[in-house]
Amino acid sequence: MISLPVADPGTPDARGPFRYLWWTARVQGRMMLIGIGLAIVWWLGQAFVPAALGKAIDALAADDTGRLAEWAGVVLGLGVIQAAAGVLRHRYAVFTWLSAAYRTVQVTTRQATRLGATLPKRLSTGEVVSVGNSDIAHIGNSMDILLRGTGAFVAIVTVTVILLSTSLPLGLIVLIGVPVMAAAVAPLLRPLHKRQHAQRDLQGDLATRASDIVAGLRVLRGIGGEAVFAARYREESQRVRQAGVRVASVESALEGAQILLPGLLIAGVTWLGAHFAMEGQITPGQLVAFYGYAMFLIGPLRTLTEAADRLTKGHVAARRICRILVLEPEISGGTGTAPRNGVLLDGRSGVAVRPGRLTALVTATPEEAAEIADRLGRYAPGEVTLGGVALETLPVAEVRRHILVADNAAMLFTGRLRDELDVRGHAADDDVAAALHAACADDVVEALPDGLEARVAESGREFSGGQRQRLRLARALIADPEILVLVEPTSAVDAHTEARIADRLGKARAGRTTLVCTTSPLVLDRADLVLYVEDGKVRAEGSHRELLRAEPGYASTVIRGEG
Repeated sequence: MISLPVADPGTPDARGPFRYLWWTARVQGRMMLIGIGLAIVWWLGQAFVPAALGKAIDALAADDTGRLAEWAGVVLGLGVIQAAAGVLRHRYAVFTWLSAAYRTVQVTTRQATRLGATLPKRLSTGEVVSVGNSDIAHIGNSMDILLRGTGAFVAIVTVTVILLSTSLPLGLIVLIGVPVMAAAVAPLLRPLHKRQHAQRDLQGDLATRASDIVAGLRVLRGIGGEAVFAARYREESQRVRQAGVRVASVESALEGAQILLPGLLIAGVTWLGAHFAMEGQITPGQLVAFYGYAMFLIGPLRTLTEAADRLTKGHVAARRICRILVLEPEISGGTGTAPRNGVLLDGRSGVAVRPGRLTALVTATPEEAAEIADRLGRYAPGEVTLGGVALETLPVAEVRRHILVADNAAMLFTGRLRDELDVRGHAADDDVAAALHAACADDVVEALPDGLEARVAESGREFSGGQRQRLRLARALIADPEILVLVEPTSAVDAHTEARIADRLGKARAGRTTLVCTTSPLVLDRADLVLYVEDGKVRAEGSHRELLRAEPGYASTVIRGEG
């Protein structure tokens, strides 16, 4: 049994597709070398069969029973070698396929985690999804074909040497014919490469369009936009189909060349061999061997053509993967140490989140609140300090441990609800229950047949918008960060539920630092301090009731938010 390694594969050199393919082959070099060795033995076992059959026929013609038995034994031995080497070669081919494909998944996932919020800003969802849909298969195929392709090349060289030693004209035909066939196929590879690359890009765009439609299906039905988006999807899918037809036209020409060109070579070798046999230049056994070699050469020659096709597809896939691997995070960290219980200060806006208090943030526009939250959480560059220490001097992982930003773009993933809420797996049952109670999400869990053991569907689609929002709030409370930044945590719930959340949130976060970006009067009235930001700057601060009386802009914003 061959098992996949779990060791860290390291970091690939992502400066180009060929470098990535080389890295993939290098990190599994030992297994690939064994697989190539087995492929060579497998091909050579087949290559020597025509010679052994020719010798046996000559022994039969000479009425030499002893030699006939010897060569019959050789044919049997070659068959056994082919069977054993073929089985093992296939196992190693599957290993290299899986190893290359899932190493690609590893490095792509690791890069996606490293990029974090940078990834969706730089690449579409379809671009990333297509790596798992098709590109890993092409990377695996390119590694798989290296085994058989190398063995096929060695077999062709071996057969050429045998033919040259037996008959110089026949050997020269093979020696010249193979490079000529390779040269004849080469002009097809460049347009194939170009058309495959264009098709991959269109597939990525189509996948992005499909994910957008599925995510916004409820909204589309509400505004009657289904027909418009369905028409757009059909239009894009037709472009993908047309691109696939253009790829198929080149692939069909390549497939035809795999039959026609080796067939011409076989016909030439067979005709000339028969001519030499009639003139007595070669024996009947050698004629049979030459015909056998001519038939045998179809396999390795087609394998070489297949290798050109698969390596071309692998190159296109590697280019797409390198497009992800060359990206650098917008946010990088330093090596400093974060102080505990310090003031979190956004120098650009003047927003100061004081330790141990529930602070509310009201902005004239929702975009301002989102930008401030991103800066405070170090998801966007800014002049932000924690206890006087600039966040940019701290490691990003350290910032994430201290500060958690929870907004309504956060996803619910497929899996057990308990694991989805307690992402670290360390919370006690009482802590989970307390967080659900504070978020008014206990009724959501109670309505599920299996409670916390229930399975969450993709994106939590079985829950309503308000239920998902409450579960996301419970997840943030269970994480219990030192500083919690909540962006509109009650925007999708009814007023009664919102009042209960506002009442319980302060108690759940007692002694902890919390910033809530909201325009809800129910939440604002229970905050220790309210900050009002207009045109990117803090214009006023105080209690909710004080700001209602003293700040017209604040009153207008809150009343609009309430309406």
